[in-house]
Amino acid sequence: MSFYKNKQNHKIAYKSLKGRGLGIIFIHGLNSDMNGAKALTVERYARKNKLNFIRFDCRGHGKSHGKFEEFTISDWRKDLLDIIDNVAKGPQILIGSSMGGWLMMLAAKARPQRIKGMIGLAAAPDFGKDLYNALNKKNKKEIMAKGITKYTSYGFSYYLSKKFFIEAEKNKVLKKPFRFTKPLVLIHGLKDNVVKEDVPRKILKKVIGKNVSIIFLKESDHSLSTETDLRMINQSIEFIKNLIYKTCLLYTSPSPRDS
Repeated sequence: MSFYKNKQNHKIAYKSLKGRGLGIIFIHGLNSDMNGAKALTVERYARKNKLNFIRFDCRGHGKSHGKFEEFTISDWRKDLLDIIDNVAKGPQILIGSSMGGWLMMLAAKARPQRIKGMIGLAAAPDFGKDLYNALNKKNKKEIMAKGITKYTSYGFSYYLSKKFFIEAEKNKVLKKPFRFTKPLVLIHGLKDNVVKEDVPRKILKKVIGKNVSIIFLKESDHSLSTETDLRMINQSIEFIKNLIYKTCLLYTSPSPRDS
């Protein structure tokens, strides 16, 4: 394991493989980390295919700096951009799980020349309002009075701050058309009880670009971690990788950073 130290002197934990040419960055979900089955599956694919690969923990998650409640979507966006700018080399495919799907879209908007393809795994952009509406009356009162509340969902408890919801609203990616003309695959389980199946359809409608695919898996849930799910993830990487090489998307001149 390695650490990248950002401008705030915060350590971001990551693991990487050195390959050649194209790279893959895996982005975990809310209150998850870089050690899940999906991340490890992608890592094995990258090793087998001699691709560059990075998985990392956003701040407040896993082995990275700080407590979860100290950070927001704006901070995690910055963590991903720090990894892209300072750790990753060359063109990248982003693979985002749940909240990671939101972060990958934010990164593609900020670094369009570096990002050559994306795979959303139960991608959950712009979920701040839905999460707030899921809070009970006590949670909402605590948010307004204390600025923080302890929230329990699906057996997990964590603290949510008022700032979390404010920053979530500031970082919406589907308020306007989303320009991404490179390959985008959205994989979604029809038994997902966390992110509704209309979310990938909303993404599809907002994306300006013809190279968007949605794969619905009938028996899969939000985790997308069964043998069938993991095989589909690998097949999607292979599809995007081949399309990138075939259409000469791999090497283009870099654009100025806009954040």
